Amino acid sequence: MGDWTSTQTIIFFAPFALVLLGLFIGFLMRRSIRTRFRMERQLHDDPDISEWLVVFGWTRKIIYLPVIIVSLLFFIMSLLIDQPSGAMGAIWLGVFLVNFMIEEYDAGIKELLLLVLGLGGLVLWLSYLGWLDDFWGFLGCISADMNGVAYLIFALIFMIAITVSWIRGLFHYVAFTPNYINIQRGPTESGQQIGREEINTFVDTEDLLERMLGFGRVSVTFRDARMNDIRLLVWGIGKKSRKLESIRGAIVVERNKAEPI
Repeated sequence: MGDWTSTQTIIFFAPFALVLLGLFIGFLMRRSIRTRFRMERQLHDDPDISEWLVVFGWTRKIIYLPVIIVSLLFFIMSLLIDQPSGAMGAIWLGVFLVNFMIEEYDAGIKELLLLVLGLGGLVLWLSYLGWLDDFWGFLGCISADMNGVAYLIFALIFMIAITVSWIRGLFHYVAFTPNYINIQRGPTESGQQIGREEINTFVDTEDLLERMLGFGRVSVTFRDARMNDIRLLVWGIGKKSRKLESIRGAIVVERNKAEPI
């Protein structure tokens, strides 16, 4: 550092200064910041509420979890073998393309069945024409050379996107109770409370891969046409959908907390 210019020194310390500034601001606002964990504690401690659910929306990049797993596996394998095989890259590319098609076209069970039937028809057609062996040979020749660092970079890119959506979900969430929902759209007291008679909720689990990974959609529509619908990609959809059904079937009568005269 002795040979650095003043500009280089400032640039080096700038990230640390930003982190310290963020911690200082967070310390000053610690009483006004409303995370979903704080909301859950608040609802848990409320004696008038016995049923409640707090959910946030994950990024749809979460469905690339198979790509992340394969990337990390191939990264480890690349450290253990001297020369990574081009077949590994081809397998990774195939997994990525399948995930990409599912994300792009919102593939469900019907689309998957059509794809399987289409591939089966293609195999029968090639077999009837005597081209099946040549086709398998062509697929076997596909090679995509990638080093271990590339697998790790791809895994980190998707993991960062998923982590950012989790952090955002600390401050952007929806809390359901029998009498109202609370919509939070920021780190401070910027929530909006809406009565249950003004909303409709439903659960969507048609996307096959999302459901296999434990995800589903929780949607909220409003009678007020000026408000935009809310659609959240939620993890643990099986348990949360049952909880939401229980909340919708309950009505809470608030206690009279006034002191007797």
